[in-house]
Amino acid sequence: MKKWTWIWVLLLFCQCGKSSRILHQIQASFPEKISLTVYNPLDQARVDAPVIFELGKLKTKCPKFNEKAFVVFADGKEIPSQKIDRNGDGSPDAILAITDFKSKESKQLTLYFSETGEMPREYPKRTQAEISHKVGGEFRNHKYYGGQFQNVQFLRVPKEHTDHSEFIRYEGPGWESDKIGYRLYLDWRNAIDIFGKRLPDLVLHHVGLDGFESYHHMADWGMDILKVGEALGIGALGFWDGTKVHRVSKTDSVTCAILASGPLFSKIRLHYHGWAIPSEKIHVTSDLSIWAGSRMTHHEIQVSKDISTLCTGIVKHDSAKVFYSENPRGEWAYLALYGKQSLAGDQLGMAIVYPLKHFVKLAQDSVNYVVVLKSLGGYLDYYFLSAWEQEPGGIRTEKAFLKYVENVVNCLDTPLWIAY
Repeated sequence: MKKWTWIWVLLLFCQCGKSSRILHQIQASFPEKISLTVYNPLDQARVDAPVIFELGKLKTKCPKFNEKAFVVFADGKEIPSQKIDRNGDGSPDAILAITDFKSKESKQLTLYFSETGEMPREYPKRTQAEISHKVGGEFRNHKYYGGQFQNVQFLRVPKEHTDHSEFIRYEGPGWESDKIGYRLYLDWRNAIDIFGKRLPDLVLHHVGLDGFESYHHMADWGMDILKVGEALGIGALGFWDGTKVHRVSKTDSVTCAILASGPLFSKIRLHYHGWAIPSEKIHVTSDLSIWAGSRMTHHEIQVSKDISTLCTGIVKHDSAKVFYSENPRGEWAYLALYGKQSLAGDQLGMAIVYPLKHFVKLAQDSVNYVVVLKSLGGYLDYYFLSAWEQEPGGIRTEKAFLKYVENVVNCLDTPLWIAY
């Protein structure tokens, strides 16, 4: 026993020595530092928790902080980080870091930086966003012939484009984490679909290269797992007229931009100019973002005038059970479905998590379970999520799914505390 104790001590000493050398190397390149305390007030652990440092507050604390040359350390180790642009104005306004927290844990995060220069760091890529359309061919009668797919950062949707035009790869923009993938039909349907993943690898850049049909069949990476039909799918924007949902179908023009496709965070922006809702037209900006280790998409919406009957929802399937928040105690609530509702014939959970300040009522029509929401100051946001049982280490029971959704609500109600 004494022999094994000495071996353990020696290994620990070697590991500590290695960590110390790495830290000294970091400090040589990034000699300045800011240390901040981050506290998890919840009585539950957080895995892959997003920690967002506002650049304005960092520079108030330390005016010489340089967001072009920094690294983030926690527990004596470098953790992945990424500059992000939350408002989409083209300039970074925050730093996102991803780390784990135990229940009630307080953790010191240190940002080492150099006052001058640019020293970007590279981390394993755990998210991506993309849009890819054909070039080199031509439209004939709303169908695109010839050409090859090319990824772009921006697309103004051609007037000739409609559903099944075979112009846009998998019919619209896609975004994914290491847990799940989503796509939006960038045509009159404007619904959101789910790519179930059997691998943590990023896969969207391989999907749909061989046509529209392939991803409806099981592959090594997974498949399209949601039958959307005439519904919103999951989390798409709509208008509630009192009896049914109107999707974002009739518009003057639509554009799509990839605002971020980074290792930890990816974001898509859609502009709908002249969306025709009953009695008027409005302009809409829709931002869809995802971060590493998360099944959730954050949907942020700006409208040209406040509307009290906007909505989102989840497609109805007879095989799924419906759940709602019962007597929510905080600022967030949920609508959830769970059951054998995937196109693979197995268990799929879906949920909308919405802020009560925007909530109007729950409703339904023939194809959707609906959350009616109102914008405030021209703004509205909510989250949507899905959990497929074939995801590696995935959620496989109704009880586990509902616990997961409740944990998501708890995390939104009780965010991390950052002491600047």
